[in-house]
Amino acid sequence: MSSPDAQLRFSVDTITFDTIFTTIGSTTQRFTVHNPYSENILISRIRLSGGDFSSFRLNINGEVGNEVYEIEVPARDSIFIFVEVTIDPNGQNLPMVVQDSIEFTTNSNIQTVQLIAYGQDFKLVKGETIRKTTTWTAEKPYLVYDYAYVDSTSVLTIEPGTRIYFHKGAGLYVRGKLIANGTFQQQIQFLPDRLEDSYKNVPDQWNGIVLFSGSHENVFNFCIIKNANIGLQVGTIENEGYASVKLTNSQIQNMAYAGLFAIKSKIYAYNDLIANCGFYAVALLVGGEYEFYHTTIANYWGNYSTKARSTSSLVLSNVLVIKDSKGGSTTYNGDLKKATFGNSIVFGNNVQEIELGNNNKNEFNFLFENCIIQVADTFNTSNKVNYKNVWKGTKYDPLFIDPYKEFNYQLDTLSPAKDVGKPEYGEQFPLDILNNDRTGDSGPDLGAYERIEKKNGK
Repeated sequence: MSSPDAQLRFSVDTITFDTIFTTIGSTTQRFTVHNPYSENILISRIRLSGGDFSSFRLNINGEVGNEVYEIEVPARDSIFIFVEVTIDPNGQNLPMVVQDSIEFTTNSNIQTVQLIAYGQDFKLVKGETIRKTTTWTAEKPYLVYDYAYVDSTSVLTIEPGTRIYFHKGAGLYVRGKLIANGTFQQQIQFLPDRLEDSYKNVPDQWNGIVLFSGSHENVFNFCIIKNANIGLQVGTIENEGYASVKLTNSQIQNMAYAGLFAIKSKIYAYNDLIANCGFYAVALLVGGEYEFYHTTIANYWGNYSTKARSTSSLVLSNVLVIKDSKGGSTTYNGDLKKATFGNSIVFGNNVQEIELGNNNKNEFNFLFENCIIQVADTFNTSNKVNYKNVWKGTKYDPLFIDPYKEFNYQLDTLSPAKDVGKPEYGEQFPLDILNNDRTGDSGPDLGAYERIEKKNGK
């Protein structure tokens, strides 16, 4: 094919990389170059316009290089171009834009595909032990490799608006105290370091946050924790004592194992969303003291694994049995002094979303009050010590707006969770997770989100 009018066809006209951390290479993107003609076509040159000074790198149909000559594309066939980028730091806090293009020369005809990448400088935390009172600020994001460890005598304070990203296998481990006190306008984010759109809801990209037993008075307010193995673990079985945390106005989503995993500890929580976890959304084990108000526990796991979830979303237990590699086991017991769920929702895509584990030796105290719970019809809720004003089963589906694709757990206008909450809890927590007023209609809605009806009813 020798016509000067010959035009290659590209699967895209622009390759865009979402925010890339400086000095950290991107994932690889690809596109195809198609020959639409019935004859072979010779591309005399493919080159990166920026040459060797470009931040981008090319693999042209299997050949690594930023400039390649004499590439023949068979009739009605295609070749692949693979693109990566690494961005140099610029010392600034704001994101930067890096641009280039790939130039194709065919029979003296020049065509281009544009390349755009957004880069962000960061503060690197790599295997760091924090041994003194420290504050992480919102100026630049933090990137954690391996671990960040808060020593038992130290306090880590995280300012509103701070973004903390974790590399694969990394985690945040606290023996001292962690104060992450965000605001509605400036939420604190704990996320994996892959920022491409295709990774935004993929679990198990980092380990999670662990508060060791002995770590007290931790605070998470207006925080977002996503895409880890265990989002927040409160307490450790191998350490004496308990851990304690105040967890409010926060979201924990898309965990491979568990969202909130507590062992013989203390949690005070309200206005929280805990959703989509491979095993448990919330597991409260070996006793402890727990209070959850206006909390939405929603588990519609299934988008990321071929293995269906067989476990319940919420587990309450005063016992934990751990098996060892030799076939033996160790049993841990503890008093469940309190587990209160008020004006809350426990729902998901399994028939039984609550599991109770009672060893009949230790205390086992729990209460669901003004709650919608997804349990089998045979699940007994007649004991008024444990169940007060409880609506159970699929006929009380809370009608989340879109729990499967958009992960929107706000209530539909026809939701049975509307206006049926205990007024005293609504008065105690008058604003929901979105700062909407719960006290402006006939009663507070269940869960973290208050449905605010517009004048037209939509």
